Amino acid sequence: MLLDYVKLKEVKPALSGYISEAQVMLKQDSVPDDKVVHDVRVLMKKSRAVIRLIGSQLDEESYNREYQSMREVGRIMRSWRETSVHRKMLKDLRKKYPQVFLQMKDFEIPGILMRKQDPVPETQEEMKKGAQEILSLLNKSGYRIRFLTLNDLDPRILLKELDQTYKMVADYYLTCRNNFKSSSLHEFRKKSKDFLYQLYFFRPLKNQSVKALEKRLDAMTQNLGRYNDLEILIEALGYNRHNNEKSPAFHELIVLIRHEQDKYLSKVWPTAYKVFRPGQNLINLLGFKLLFF
Repeated sequence: MLLDYVKLKEVKPALSGYISEAQVMLKQDSVPDDKVVHDVRVLMKKSRAVIRLIGSQLDEESYNREYQSMREVGRIMRSWRETSVHRKMLKDLRKKYPQVFLQMKDFEIPGILMRKQDPVPETQEEMKKGAQEILSLLNKSGYRIRFLTLNDLDPRILLKELDQTYKMVADYYLTCRNNFKSSSLHEFRKKSKDFLYQLYFFRPLKNQSVKALEKRLDAMTQNLGRYNDLEILIEALGYNRHNNEKSPAFHELIVLIRHEQDKYLSKVWPTAYKVFRPGQNLINLLGFKLLFF
C-alpha cells in the first residue's frame, strides 16, 4: 500500500464541523447544561488535536491563534464541568458506601458539593457572559479557518506527525509505569486523547485496524479520566492525611476513593502495554505496509 495513492480523511471539514457543532450546542440555551459543557469540551479537545496534527504545515501565527482560542474555551468551561462531576461522583459514592457518609453527616465540604445549585459554581449571569465569550471565540476561529488552505496537506508529513504523537504517548506511558504520579497520569491521558482524535483521519489507510485501536484507546482514556476526576475530587475535599481533626470516616472515604482509582487503573494498564510497550511502533501496531522515513 503506497501512501501516495491513499486519500486521508479531509481535515478542514472535520475541524470546521467541530467548531460549528459547538456553536449550535451553545446557542440552545443562554446557560449551558452539564451535557453541553461536556460535549463542547470534547469538541475543543478534538480541535486542538487536529491543530497539533497539521501544525507543521501551518504558519506559526495561524497555529498559535487557533490553538490558543480553543484552549481558552476549555479554560472558561473547566470550573463549570468540575463541580458537576464532583457532585455526581460523591452521590455515586454515597450510594455505594452509605454507612461512611452517615458517619460524616456533619462534615461540611461533601455536603456543599453534593447540594444541587443552579448553576454551579458560577452565577447565571457569569455563565451567560462566559458562554457569549466562547461563542465569540468560536465565531472568529470558524471564520479564520474558512480561509486556511488545508486542501494540499502532505499525507506523509501527517503520518510523521501521528508517529511523533504516538512516540510521545509511549514515553509518558513508560514514565507512569516507572515513576507513578497523578501528574504523569494526567499528561498520559491528555496525550493519549490527542493520539485517539488524530487517528480518525487515518482510517482510509486500514479502516478496521484503526477503528479497533480507536475503540481500545477510547476505553483506556475514559478510565484514566475517571481516575483523574477522583484525584481532583480529593483535592476539592481538602484532604490531608496528617490532619488529625478529620474524622476516621473521612479518612475511610478517601481510602475508598483510592480503591476506586485502583480499579480504573487496573483496566488501563493491559491496554496501555499492548499499544505503547517498549519496542512497539506505530506502523507495526496498525499493520501499515509502507515506509515513510
